[in-house]
Amino acid sequence: MIKTKIKECYFILLALICFSCNEVNKSNSEDKGNSYVLVKDWPQLSQGFSFSAVSAVGVDNEQNIFMFQRTGREWTWTIPDSLISSNTIFLLEKNTGKILNSWGSHLFIMPHGLSVDNKNNVWVADVGLHQIFKFSHEGELLMKLGEAKIPGNDSLHFNLPTDVAVANDGSLYVSDGYGNSRVVKFSKEGKYLFEWGTMGNKPGEFNTPHSIDLDAQGNVFIADRENNRIQKFDPDGNFLNQWENNMATQLYSIAIDQKDNLFAIDNLTVNDTLIMGADILLFDAALNELVRFGRTDSIAAPRYHDIDIDGEGNIYVAETGGRRVRKFKKITTE
Repeated sequence: MIKTKIKECYFILLALICFSCNEVNKSNSEDKGNSYVLVKDWPQLSQGFSFSAVSAVGVDNEQNIFMFQRTGREWTWTIPDSLISSNTIFLLEKNTGKILNSWGSHLFIMPHGLSVDNKNNVWVADVGLHQIFKFSHEGELLMKLGEAKIPGNDSLHFNLPTDVAVANDGSLYVSDGYGNSRVVKFSKEGKYLFEWGTMGNKPGEFNTPHSIDLDAQGNVFIADRENNRIQKFDPDGNFLNQWENNMATQLYSIAIDQKDNLFAIDNLTVNDTLIMGADILLFDAALNELVRFGRTDSIAAPRYHDIDIDGEGNIYVAETGGRRVRKFKKITTE
């Protein structure tokens, strides 16, 4: 009890310190030539329409935004058996956020991760089905990995996989995920190649690998959520570097832009119950923190689940609890 109270007081104090450092954070952001402002009228939706819990976002080659939502289904560790009957994947126009297309009904149980490869294919992870799917941009199913509703830890099965990242040559990496603590690599044809990682907190170990992305050199970055850190590996899974977060309790998601800048979202929760909200972070290639904003500007900042970046440097974040996608416009200072 005493340890719990000390921990709770520590994180409340830490949050207050972050809040008081607001002006310092702003000046640091401006010094690096980057600052961001929330686009309040994005997305523009038809009257009476609203999203459900949005688990993931991804940017296509035209810089429009895919989002993956749970459409009326709430997160639960008791995985439902039925498929979601309504559309779960939506394509939003980059400037207005208006819906351009939607599909994905009767395909998923519990949507989680989404990414778009350099051929404009859409890849998604469904933790309920224990599967990874590849679709064309218009929603034609092209590939399926894993066996529906059958968890496992071998070359043919996943256990609650969280995300997928696709290399320039078409090979792919899966963060697998909640039930397993590993990263699995497949060829572009979907052939199992190798894997690495076990449960733990040492370099190369994971406690909920929750999000995955690649830089231009093919290096693999993992949001190691419950270890509250980012790990970096070479394309063969050899550990290279890590960044540990001392300003929060969880590191949820990462995304790498076209210039190899790395973005991340974290979450601060006190005593496992009091949600203090998220920060959005920007790093250079060496995992040096450059920009931090969100919770440190307002303690009431929401908790984000996923993040992606468009070609102009604008940030998109998915909210499961807030049931929306937010856009932060990049403002470049001279």
